[in-house]
Amino acid sequence: MSRRTLSDQQRRRVQQQRERSRHNEAESAAETLSGTNLGDEQHGVIAARFGAQVIVEGRDGSHAGQRQRCHLRTHLDHLVCGDRVTWRPGLEQGVVTADLARDSLLERPDSRGLLRPMAANIDRMVIVIAPHPEPFANLIDRYLVVAETAGITPLLLLNKHDLLSHDSPVPALLQRYTSLGYETLTVSSRNGYGLDALRLALRGHTAVITGQSGVGKSSLVNALLGNEAARIGALSEAADKGRHTTSMTELYHLPEGGELIDSPGIREFSVSHISREQLLAGFIEFQPWLGQCRFRDCSHTVEPGCAILEAAGKGEILPERLESYRLLLASLDG
Repeated sequence: MSRRTLSDQQRRRVQQQRERSRHNEAESAAETLSGTNLGDEQHGVIAARFGAQVIVEGRDGSHAGQRQRCHLRTHLDHLVCGDRVTWRPGLEQGVVTADLARDSLLERPDSRGLLRPMAANIDRMVIVIAPHPEPFANLIDRYLVVAETAGITPLLLLNKHDLLSHDSPVPALLQRYTSLGYETLTVSSRNGYGLDALRLALRGHTAVITGQSGVGKSSLVNALLGNEAARIGALSEAADKGRHTTSMTELYHLPEGGELIDSPGIREFSVSHISREQLLAGFIEFQPWLGQCRFRDCSHTVEPGCAILEAAGKGEILPERLESYRLLLASLDG
């Protein structure tokens, strides 16, 4: 008798069932190990995520301020760093029992174009630029659109102040965004210039740091965290029993107050996952003219009677921003 050939869909279903079975076995083993030694249910936050396990930081109860490796129940596999949860601590390992409502969620498309959650409950996005590599306005606008779409307040940060030349175009570029109403700062992680102002801007917030390669994000994170990064990194490595953790998303406490979620995966973004409406909303200076165009399906590129094009013609919208919008719109259509 010939062996039955499974379709791709059937193979995926079998694989999912196997993964679910392994997950359930691990969950059962974790709870058996903890047994009656599980503590009372309390509130916490996901401080790191690796595979099917997480590190939870207690926010109240007997484990307030402490971190413990925890197992995720099957229906909670969607949790990411920054998520607020309820959990029960154990002798060696705790168990996350439920997730709580999110204020925000930062997502990005994976290699297959599917949205992947990266971090939750963020309220500040620090967009880092530098004199070198010279920043592109369209790249900055892409980050701003992502922040606006996620409901996260952006902060545009010029790093490497010590490398600015007298004829650098970057300060003028920064001023362009200041004139639009965005908060901007200038710092140097090398000599400490402006870092106190940055610490003040992040106090009481949960932030992520984004920006193109080479702008000094890692140096900036190290300057902000000091010894905190090394201490928590050692805990995470020990909790993960020696696995490679350099790409893991982690939550750190800033010494002066506030929190920082750091991960290579949330430092760069595309806008391929957003809609045309979200793209428009990401250009905040367009808002007064939306809904005033002659055509309801106006793309704000070439149509007659376009209120946004008319505003640009009168100098009420910067031509550089309108061109940036057109480039991003073309990337969505492409």
